[in-house]
Amino acid sequence: MQSVRLHEVALRDGLQNEAKVLSVAQKRSILDSLIAAGFRDIEVTSFVRPRMIPQLSDASEMVAALPQVEGVRFWALVPNQVGLERSLDAGVQNIATFMSSSETHNKKNVNRTIVESLASLEAVTRTAVAHGQRVRAYISTVFGCPYEGDVDPASTLRIARALLDAGASELSLGDTTGVANPLQVQSVLRYLEAEGIPMDVIAAHFHDTRGTALANVLAAWQCGVRVFDGAVAGVGGCPYAPGAAGNVGSEDLVNLFEQMGVETGVSLEGACHAGQVVETHLGRPLPSRYHQFWQTSQQAEDTLLEAKGA
Repeated sequence: MQSVRLHEVALRDGLQNEAKVLSVAQKRSILDSLIAAGFRDIEVTSFVRPRMIPQLSDASEMVAALPQVEGVRFWALVPNQVGLERSLDAGVQNIATFMSSSETHNKKNVNRTIVESLASLEAVTRTAVAHGQRVRAYISTVFGCPYEGDVDPASTLRIARALLDAGASELSLGDTTGVANPLQVQSVLRYLEAEGIPMDVIAAHFHDTRGTALANVLAAWQCGVRVFDGAVAGVGGCPYAPGAAGNVGSEDLVNLFEQMGVETGVSLEGACHAGQVVETHLGRPLPSRYHQFWQTSQQAEDTLLEAKGA
């Protein structure tokens, strides 16, 4: 049976754009539900400056609270050398770096040019690898920038080559504002592959701003991508990308691939329960399509049981 790997980002990419700041205990309850659902790659926090993203200011405490679970990899985002040092002090084994393929978004996001960011992250990656850490590299705005519009895939290629050469093991290509379409996704991926970037180092990170995330996932899968980022209940967004909606829902991913006969290793019911935990803690409705379908089904079932009991 064919299989894909899902990289769950609700605890980091999902929570960073929320007004409500959750406690470590609340985050741990979300984490436990994700582990129970079968997720094996879970991004748990980010070692950014606390004042920049207060929702993730408890990174060290969160890492200290992580359980030891065989077969589960916990990831933390690091923006620079300082963040890397904090992650090493905390004992993080798997880190993710990030930068944009569009100049304006990169400056808005990290106040650096692409050249400056790339030089910094190459050094961070080499240092991390030397310390035995596994490095995943996010490249944002690959399919469009909220400030510049279309982004030349040659920019993504230059960044991808440099970060792979520095020791990154995986590149997560981001549709940061959800503007991609399936033909564009396939065009970019085929261009990268033709230029020597193998699909087995690529992950796809889609947002569902315009309702095309699952279509783009399918397009990427048809090109040979086998790693997909998602967030239960579709929580998320980007503070520096106006109009960006949440991540593609992990439940939607599980449902899509199950219907196609592709193994994910994740329980659909378990992912739905995890999404409900997130929604309960945040105290607001969340947008994932299957999450909403599941809630409606649960409510209908409860109503039927109550009627039978009466």
